[in-house]
Order: sequence, then structure tokens, then C-alpha cells
Amino acid sequence: MSLIFFFLISILTTVLLFWVLNQVLLHSKWEYGVYFLLFFLPFYITVLSVVYLATNSSLVVNIFQFLKEIVVLGSLAGFLLFQKNIFDYPFRLHTADYFYLGFLGLALAYMILPLGAASPVNKALYFKNMLIPGLVYFMGRNTRFSDKEVKLLFNGIFIIAIGAFLVNVFEKTIDTHLQSLTGYALFNSDINDIEPTGHFDLTWTFETQAVSKRLASFFSDPLELASSVLMGFAAGLIWFLTSKRENWLIPTVVMLCSLGSLFFAASRAAFLAFFVMIFFVAVIFRLYKLILSGLGVAILFVIYVMFFASEDFYFFVVDTITFENTSSVGHLVEWLLALDSMITSPMGIGLAMSGNVGSVEEELRVGGENQFLIYGVQMGWLGMFLYILLMAYAIITALKVFNQTDNTMTARVAFVAASVRVGLLLPLFTANAEVYTYVSWITWWMLGYSVNAFQSLRYKNPILV
Repeated sequence: MSLIFFFLISILTTVLLFWVLNQVLLHSKWEYGVYFLLFFLPFYITVLSVVYLATNSSLVVNIFQFLKEIVVLGSLAGFLLFQKNIFDYPFRLHTADYFYLGFLGLALAYMILPLGAASPVNKALYFKNMLIPGLVYFMGRNTRFSDKEVKLLFNGIFIIAIGAFLVNVFEKTIDTHLQSLTGYALFNSDINDIEPTGHFDLTWTFETQAVSKRLASFFSDPLELASSVLMGFAAGLIWFLTSKRENWLIPTVVMLCSLGSLFFAASRAAFLAFFVMIFFVAVIFRLYKLILSGLGVAILFVIYVMFFASEDFYFFVVDTITFENTSSVGHLVEWLLALDSMITSPMGIGLAMSGNVGSVEEELRVGGENQFLIYGVQMGWLGMFLYILLMAYAIITALKVFNQTDNTMTARVAFVAASVRVGLLLPLFTANAEVYTYVSWITWWMLGYSVNAFQSLRYKNPILV
């Protein structure tokens, strides 16, 4: 059975890769690399797990593992190849661009400097994981899509959101994680040197404190699913709000499926992030009744917890708020360790010394459950503030585009970029959320696309960097 799935995955991946590279190399549509990322990244770990289960070959796994980087670099090569004279290209940098360049430049310096106990190879791998999203942002900064091409992007987001929910329903029906069927534990053990943990022989992330299942669909874990469905909901919502009344069905289904997956993932940070995003949307559209409704729901929830909830649920909520819950305590400990490191070494301790990625060795890791502090530990306070300023300026610019552009499709991209990145603020506080490549890379592309649109509005020139 694993061989059948391996051949099916190989065929689908090859078809997608051939179509994208054909557009990039033969039709000068180098921007189409984003479509490969859109349809490949949600299934990334599941694909690698099935490939290893079927072949037991780390070499074959590596081929699939580096496809995303190959496509991004191929798109960059296509951009350079199809410019008549790259030196005449009109470079007009936005403030967000300067912050991103400064952030990556600082990371490059920390990769080269003999700082920290991580090996040069691990430093280079960590820098690669920071550089590729920057290149994806660069792709968005230079992308000129027609309305039809943007619609294809949204259709892809809709398909991913609905598909994730259907897989969740399948998992719930058979009462088994999809990852228990795909060789996830074997892949983690042999390739990532992570032994199975928890009651379901996966990782602790796949269960709640009450030992009930947290589902991940085809994503790498429930936390990635929970963060990713925020994008599905935001895309469905803006499509619903900006479409004719008769076109309500598909975006409504997408939003409901996204909410369903959010419940299956059972992530507290993602639930809070969802309400933050809804509040953000209400402010943008001046939907004050929605804000009041949200406050009403919050008050009812407090009343329910205090007077009607079961004892277990009451103490679960209280322990979460007071940081006495095991998971909350773990976050707090990681934050304190990271802050202590930043106070002791305000200039940072070097790359590959914090975070939960494969290039960070466990015995060297300092902190790792707060994206802001992860960068602060490694690149000092300057690195953390560059990251914060980069996101702030990119989000603000996307909002300006949403309010100023006359193009509905561009406004939709800007809306999703801004609202999802605002919604991700809470997951960024509790996880190494930039490793969730689907939502991270696609929203960076959208932010780059939005900044490009802003520069076009500013300079009345559609070809801007």
C-alpha cells in the first residue's frame, strides 16, 4: 500500500513540478513558482513520511525535501534570465524591503562570524531556512499577476482548506491520526532523530493534556494546521465580503471547514489568534456590531466557565491563564531562558542556537517557543527588532493597499496578508511559527505582492521592486 501511495505522490509532484518549471523556463512566467509552494508545502511532511516509508532511502527523501528550494531558486533564475537588462531594472525599495535586507544581512554576518557552538554546516542550514522565505518575499515584490492568476491562487487556498477538513473528518471517523498511517514516526526517528513520544507514538503535540487526540490532517502537526487554517478562513471571508450575494456558497464552505479544522487541532493559541484576527477584520470594515458581539461571547464564556463548566474544564482554563498548565509552564520556562540569554548576551549567541528546526542541536538549544525571542537569542536585540519592524511595516503597507487600490483581487491579497499575519502574532509568541512553511511562505509572498502594489500606486509604475 505504501508503494502505491509513493507512486501516486511521485506522479502528482512530477506533474506539478513539470507544469511550474515549464511556465518558468519556457514561458517566462517565473512567478508561477508560488503555485508549486501553494500545492506542495501543506503536504510536505506527509510526502516525506510516505516516501521514506515506501523506499527507506534518505537519498530519495532528500530529493523531495529540497524541491521547494529548487523551485524558489529556479524562479529567481527565471527572473534574472528573462530581464533584457537587469541593470536597468527600476529598483525602488520600500521601508519593509530595507528591514528585510537588514535582517538577512545581519543573519549572514552571524552565519560567517565564529560565534556560538553550532557547527558551520548547521549555521548554513539555518541561514538557508531564513533566506528562502526572503526570496519568496522577493518573488511577491516583483510579481505581476492578472486577476485570473490571483483567482487561481485563492482557489488553491480554498482547496487546501476544504481538503484539510475532509481529512480531519476521515481521521475522526477511524479514530486514528493520519500520521499513524504515513510513517511519520519512522521518518522522524530515522531522518530527524526524534523518537516517538506521547500516548499515540507520534509526539506530544498530537494530544491534549486530557489525552484526547489533536488532529493535524495532512500538515506536519496540529499547530501547523491550526495556524494554516487562519489563511483559509481569511481568504474565504474576504471573498465572501467582496463578491456578489449569489456567490456566497464556496467562501462560506471554506470558512466553515477552516473553523472545523481549528476545533480538530485544539490549539489554544490558534483559537485566541482567530478571535484576534476577527477583531482586526471588524476594525478594518468598521463592523462595530461584530466587535460588540465578540465581547458578548467573551462575557458569556467567562460566565459559563465560572458557573456552569465541568471542574476539569474550569481548572484547565484557570491553569492556562495562571501558567500552571503543563504546556503554559513550558512556554514560560522557554521564554525566561531566552530572555536570560538576551540579557546576558545582548548581541546574540549565534545562528542555529535556538528554535525547533532540524539544524538546531537539542543540547545547544536556548529557548525555542517564541519566534521573536528565537531571533533575539541568536542575533541579539537588533535582530529581534528588525524582524518586528519588518512585519509591522509590511502589515501596515498591506492595509494601505487594501484601502487604496481599485483592483479587487489585489485588495483581497493584501487583506489576507495583513489579517493572517496579525492573527499569527499569538502563535509566534508560543511557537517557532516561521517553520510552518505553508502559511509562512505564502503570506510572505502576499506581503511582498502587497508592497509591490503599494509602490505601483505610489509611482504609477507596475514594474517596481
